[in-house]
Amino acid sequence: MSKVKTHMMFQGEAENAVKLYASVFSDFQIGEIERYAEGEPGPVGAFKTAPVSFAGHELIIFDSPPMHDFTFTPSISLCVDLETPEEIEAAFAKLSEGGEVMMPLDDYGFSQRFGWLADRYGVSWQLNLPA
Repeated sequence: MSKVKTHMMFQGEAENAVKLYASVFSDFQIGEIERYAEGEPGPVGAFKTAPVSFAGHELIIFDSPPMHDFTFTPSISLCVDLETPEEIEAAFAKLSEGGEVMMPLDDYGFSQRFGWLADRYGVSWQLNLPA
């Protein structure tokens, strides 16, 4: 059977991002963090990569030392179904801090509550409280 892993490339902010996400979602489990060593392209000791398990999905989070002309886009989102109104409110508030709200939390007719945002790192999140 095939297996899909989502790779998320940051530019110097991966460690801060995973710490934020782990503080927002109780099931965002960070595996062993690998750091840049002597002779590698990143600063020695800086975050290089880490595997993450999140709601049954595997992510690979990494920092890219070279700067790129691209970053994350709202074309691809992490879509998360939450269980309670309190949970979605807290997650939306924390993730939208310093980011951009594309659709504020509301009842859009297809769920109890839904919101879409790009966090301060540019990662697009669609948070949903199913009906």
